[in-house]
Order: sequence, then structure tokens, then C-alpha cells
Amino acid sequence: MKEQPFVAQKAPYVLELEPGRYAWCSCGRSEKQPFCDGSHKGTSFRPVVFELEERKRVALCGCKHTAKPPYCDGTHKQL
Repeated sequence: MKEQPFVAQKAPYVLELEPGRYAWCSCGRSEKQPFCDGSHKGTSFRPVVFELEERKRVALCGCKHTAKPPYCDGTHKQL
């Protein structure tokens, strides 16, 4: 059976991010949600690294079940 992520929250993390490189937590274990802090070690999960070219408002998935990581696709409404 495939390992399931923890649901960090049943809503997106809506943030205004500066240009740069980010690592979104895919396992739900990070204490620094929605970003990776290395808590996935020992699991099959890996962070999703993404880069922004300009300042941007984003909705990052909080339930960790999105089909479009790292972005929220509304899946949390069905959990």
C-alpha cells in the first residue's frame, strides 16, 4: 500500500512569496508548513522544489493530496 501524507490542514496556505526557490513539504510532517524542514527523512516522500521569477501570491496545498503539487486544487474539500 502506498504511504499516505499527513493532512497538515484542510485549506491552502495562501502566501505572498518573493522571487526565489522554495521546497514545499509533501509529507505533511514539517513543523515549518507549508515548507520542508527535512521531516520526511525515513519516508518515501520528497519535497517539491519550485521557483518563482517574480513576487507572487500563491495557494500552496495544505492537505498534501493535491494532483497539482505544490499548488492547491481543492482536493481538501473532499477529505
